Amino acid sequence: MHLPFWLTTTLLFPVLLYQGKRARRTTPRLPEAGGAPCGQYGEGTPARRVLVIGESTAAGVGVETHDQGLASQLAREIHERTGQTIAWHTFGVNGIRLGALIHKLETAELPEADVVLLSIGVNDTTGFTPRFRFRQQLRALRELLAPRYSGPILLLSVPPMHLFTALPSPLRYVMGWRAMQLDKIYQQLARDAAADFRHLNYPTLTDPDLLASDGYHPSPKGYAFIADAIASSIRAS
Repeated sequence: MHLPFWLTTTLLFPVLLYQGKRARRTTPRLPEAGGAPCGQYGEGTPARRVLVIGESTAAGVGVETHDQGLASQLAREIHERTGQTIAWHTFGVNGIRLGALIHKLETAELPEADVVLLSIGVNDTTGFTPRFRFRQQLRALRELLAPRYSGPILLLSVPPMHLFTALPSPLRYVMGWRAMQLDKIYQQLARDAAADFRHLNYPTLTDPDLLASDGYHPSPKGYAFIADAIASSIRAS
């Protein structure tokens, strides 16, 4: 049990509730990216195909079009480093939690892929998804995707929300604490079930130029920064 976390959350609940409502009211709500959610870099048949699934980062919140988003930036980085033709596809829903994402994926028409990257956890953090349920849902996601994608799911770590300066204190520290708890589940699954999961560290975005106008989501430069930081790990997957 994480008794210190829940005691702290209970004691601070009135403050956290007020700050959470105020943050939702005052933070600009940016739209999902437009344009085609797929493409490729290079000519001919792709040597590798990258699929990104998840929440707002997969939905391209913070950029105008998907070709500025994470999946596209990753494909471009791998293409430039290897010279190979790399295809990309992204499937994301802003504000979604892992359980709801699984339900959508059950009926979604997803492309073939050699690399599947999951970017999720912020909404499960703010929604206080129980840790046992989050772990169960990750295993359910792996079971759902296993018939089509044999390789491990790459788990992009839950962002360090204690560094989200757009959130007031103490809210951001409590959210950061919770985010680290969920990320430890990622790390444990990657250790215990290496054939099914791999953990990738989310690079910290401290430069304001790396953030969108809401001070929360990555900007085009931010997505490029994340892609550059994790491309080598994805090449090795």
